[in-house]
Formats: sequence, structure tokens, C-alpha cells
Amino acid sequence: MKKIILTGGGTAGHVTPNLALLPELKKKGYDVLYIGSISGMESVMVKKAGVAYKGIATGKLRRYFDWKNFTDPFRVIKGFFDAGRIIREYKPDVVFSKGGFVAVPVTAAAWINRVPVISHESDMTPGLANKIAAPFAKKICCNFPETMEHLPKKKAVLSGSPIRAEVLQGNRGEGLKILGFDGNKPVLLIIGGSLGAQHINTAVRSILDRLLETFDLIHICGKGNLAPELEGRAGYRQFEFVSAELKDFFAAADIFISRAGANAICELLALKKPNLLIPLSANASRGDQLLNAASFEKQGYSMVLQEENMTDDTLYSSVIELWKNKESYIEAMNTSAISDGVSIIIGEIEKIAGNKK
Repeated sequence: MKKIILTGGGTAGHVTPNLALLPELKKKGYDVLYIGSISGMESVMVKKAGVAYKGIATGKLRRYFDWKNFTDPFRVIKGFFDAGRIIREYKPDVVFSKGGFVAVPVTAAAWINRVPVISHESDMTPGLANKIAAPFAKKICCNFPETMEHLPKKKAVLSGSPIRAEVLQGNRGEGLKILGFDGNKPVLLIIGGSLGAQHINTAVRSILDRLLETFDLIHICGKGNLAPELEGRAGYRQFEFVSAELKDFFAAADIFISRAGANAICELLALKKPNLLIPLSANASRGDQLLNAASFEKQGYSMVLQEENMTDDTLYSSVIELWKNKESYIEAMNTSAISDGVSIIIGEIEKIAGNKK
């Protein structure tokens, strides 16, 4: 039986693409082991998916002063030895890394033990963990054409992001039924990431009356961000988060407002859903969402509204403009050749695992 180790953690964005590969890996006959941090969120997500899990010590490599900078390198070193022991016992044919700082000791240990590594970079420019791990990888997959310029030519593969199959299998009628919408109005879905986006939530609710004249709204607002006074409002449904019903809500939605995290926008591309992106500002992140959004805007997949330019009027006018021009965005997304990340990445895994055999 072929064996593969998946690694990545710290945020859901480092885990869900790995989980998206699982059905095809199992179909191809792989035994799968996941290496993550001992107490990270990935342990819950992976175990829930029924995958064997091993936790290792890990630490964050920060570019700013923090007292943990003096202790975390020792955790990374311990994680390297933890990962090496697991790799020698498990004897994988290949390691696939989705990034996050837990991936650094795993990819280094794989390289030392002569196990080939494939890594995946979601954002436009490689993050620090993937930069450190790059020398250990035989292939580096990515989502954006622009990212290819930042990667070694012989290693770079334009793959797109692995998309969970269930996201693409929603039922519009079922979604409308769950929501209590009659389908007479187009549906606008607002999603701000796993923790929501307070600024977007506030802006959407401030123009709710105007939006409801044209749309029914699904508002996934994040934990602790529900507005009790809006419960029961006709045409408006709000949720802290959505799990099983998400695929049907995605199918029911005609247009989206979203942050510009790489996994989220790649799902919108795969779904061919017109979208308004409101990326996190450079003050709140390393600027990766700004670059992601700029790439999708340039390719005609998305409309972009910068957060610092967002007012009640600019948000409302952008949503209306998006709806009026939705067909042009769908047409552009239909020309994309990078929406099937799973098959491209599995192909690279099969080639490298086959060569090792």
C-alpha cells in the first residue's frame, strides 16, 4: 500500500485543502497519516475526518519581538526529532505540506530521511513557513500565475487550490428550503472567514433595508456576531457558522461578499459565483489578501472594494454593480484552467510516489 503524510496547521486554511485531497487519495489506495501540532485546531478537524493523527512540538517563527522567540526555536527542534521518528516508523512514499509552522520541522525531517516533499502555497507570495520549507520540496504547487515568479522554475506547478468535493455538490432547492426563501429574489451570501469580519458585518446591517429590496440575504457573521434584533427579519438569515448546510447555501447563492483568503476565493472560482471581495487591509495582515484580490480582479473573476474605501454607499453600489454585471464575471471564471486543484496535485503526488517506489 502506498503511504502519504499530510501536514499543515495553525488555521483552517492550512487544513481544509489537505482534507479535500482525502477522497481521491483513498480512491488511489493511499494509507494516510496526518502530522500536526499537539494542541492545534487541526487535531480536531483531522480526527473528525477519520484520519490517523500524530501531534508534534512546534513553535512560531515571528518577524517581530516576542519573548516566545527565545523558546519556540527549541520547540521547533524538538518537533524536528518528533517528526523524524514518526517518518522512520511510518515509512511514507511522499509528504504533502500545506504550510503553517508545524510543516517546517516535518518537511525538514522528511528531507533528511530522503522522503520526497510536495508543498502548496495558497497566497500570492510565499509565507515565511513555506519559504523556509521550499528547499526541502521537490515540487511547490500554487494558486496564482503571479506566484510562479517567486518560486524556483523547476519546482513550480500552477495547480489551483484543492477544493472540497462536497462544496461543489450543493442543492439550490434544498438550500432555499432550509433558509425559508421562496426563490423570487436573487440570493446574496456574505461570509467573512472562520471568525467573521466585524467591519463587514456592521456595514451590511447598516444597509440591510436597501439590500432587502433586491436580495434575500444569507449572512455568516462569525462566532459572537449575531444581531438578536434582526432574528426573524423576512429575507434575512444570519448564522455564526455553517457546517453541513454550507454546500446547499453556496448553491442557493447567486452572488457573494467575501474576504480574500486564498481558499475562500478559489472555492468561489470553482463554483463560478460572482463575488465582491473586501480584503483585509495591510494593517491587519501581511497583505496577502490584498494581493490575492488584485490577482482575481485582474483576471476578471472578482470585483474588489478596499476596506478603507467601504462606506454604506460604496458597499451598496458595488453589490448592485456586481449583480448587473454578473454574467461577465461568470464568463471569465469559465475560462479558468486552474479550478481543479485536486486532480493536478494528486497527479504530482502519484508521479513522485511512483518514482520513489
